[in-house]
Amino acid sequence: MILIPVKNLANAKQRLGDALDQRMRTELAHAMLADVLQAAADYGREDVSLVTNDPFALEQAASYGCGVISDAANVSETDAIEMATQVCESRGIRTTLVIPADIPLIDVTEVRAIYDSAPERGTVLVPARDKRGTNAILRRPVALFPLHFGNDSFLPHLAAAIATDTSCVVLSLSGIALDIDTPEDLEQLARAPGEKRSQLLARKLGLSQPFHPSVILPRVGGNI
Repeated sequence: MILIPVKNLANAKQRLGDALDQRMRTELAHAMLADVLQAAADYGREDVSLVTNDPFALEQAASYGCGVISDAANVSETDAIEMATQVCESRGIRTTLVIPADIPLIDVTEVRAIYDSAPERGTVLVPARDKRGTNAILRRPVALFPLHFGNDSFLPHLAAAIATDTSCVVLSLSGIALDIDTPEDLEQLARAPGEKRSQLLARKLGLSQPFHPSVILPRVGGNI
């Protein structure tokens, strides 16, 4: 099972407040989620569930044929995945891959690489570009150890995985490594090769140029 936690997108990406107004941040979050879902759908060999109660995410789940694990509490990614892990365990699911909704450069080859590298019992970790966060984590069995997400989650996850005395694989995957939290991340997204929805939106906003903090970009009308 691929699990994608999605919090309330109406208030998404507050750290981008110096670069984008809230409507534009939400539009970007919508585009990134669609990009992530497309990669998971392209893989097609695992069921996908969104862990969410967000209206747009629920629409996207229906559109892509994904399942939904309701997250009515909407507290944190950590709490959402802990709850979803319990649901998966109760359903007899043996493996989960947790990926966030803000890694739009993920593609099917990277998803395949994770599953191809997965040990019979153990973990696959994909760190963020700065090697601090964890941008993908596969556990087999699903509750092998608890997950705690945040800016410095990678080393604790690595230590927890090793402590289980099972196999632990660390992969460096450039698409998954780029999560979008800062204006500099947006610049990287816009300049990277490809035509993802979020990339087209970032380029439309002129975000392939170095960010100037004094400029807050307004919403751009129209659809991508």
